[in-house]
Amino acid sequence: MSQGSLTDVDWSKIPAPKDDGGAAHLSGMTIPPVTLRATNDTSVTLSALEGRTVVFAYPRTGEPGKIGLVDDWDMIPGARGCTPQTCAFRDLFAELKAAGAAQVFGLSTQSNDYQIEMASRLHLPFPVLSDEALELTHALRLPTMSVAGLTLIKRLALVIDDARITHVFYQVFPPDRAASMVTVLDGHPHTLPFLATINRVQCKSLGVSEFGQVGDLDSVYRHHGIDTDSIIRAALDVC
Repeated sequence: MSQGSLTDVDWSKIPAPKDDGGAAHLSGMTIPPVTLRATNDTSVTLSALEGRTVVFAYPRTGEPGKIGLVDDWDMIPGARGCTPQTCAFRDLFAELKAAGAAQVFGLSTQSNDYQIEMASRLHLPFPVLSDEALELTHALRLPTMSVAGLTLIKRLALVIDDARITHVFYQVFPPDRAASMVTVLDGHPHTLPFLATINRVQCKSLGVSEFGQVGDLDSVYRHHGIDTDSIIRAALDVC
C-alpha cells in the first residue's frame, strides 16, 4: 500500500513501530569525532560543537513521484513519515532555537547530493547531514533497518550537550508529533520544557520554584508537587 503524498498521511493506515531497545545504550554516550557532509556545503563534526545540539535521524525522505523505496514501504514499521518529520522540525526551528538549541541537524544515510535537493525543496532552515558511509551510525551503534540492500537509520532524535548525548527519543509515532509529556525535576520547572518543543507536544512541567523549605524528602516533594501522586495527576491532565 502506498499513499500518494509525501506530507499528507493517514496514520491510521500505517503500522506503528515498536521500541526494540535499539537506542537504549545511547543516553550518556560521548559523540565520536566523525565528520559528515552537510547540505549547506560544510563539513560538520558534532563532537566539536559547543552548547546544545538537536539531531533528528530518519530512514529516508521520499522523492516526489516516487513515494517508497520498495512497493511495501508504507507497511514497514517506522519507515513512512520522514518528510512529515523533517517538515515538523522545520516548522519548529525558531522555537527550538528559542528553547536553547544552538544547532539543529537532520541526519540520514542518503547521499549529500540528494539531501541538498531535498533541503532546498522543503525550504529547511537547518543543515542535513549525510552518513552515507555509515561512519557515525556504526560508531554510535545507531539502530538501523535494511531495505532493498540499503542500511537506513531508524527514526530517533538526540539532544547533545557539549558532545554528550543527554536525551534520546526513539520510535516516535506519528513521526511529526509525539505523546504528551510531563517533565519532573528537583530544580526549576523551566529547565526541561524544551524536550516537549522538540517533540511538538503538550507538556506539563513540574519542579521547584521556591526555596528554603525544611522537612523530610517526601513532605518537601509533596509541597513542591513533584511527588508520585502529583506526577500521576499531571500525566492524567495532559493525556
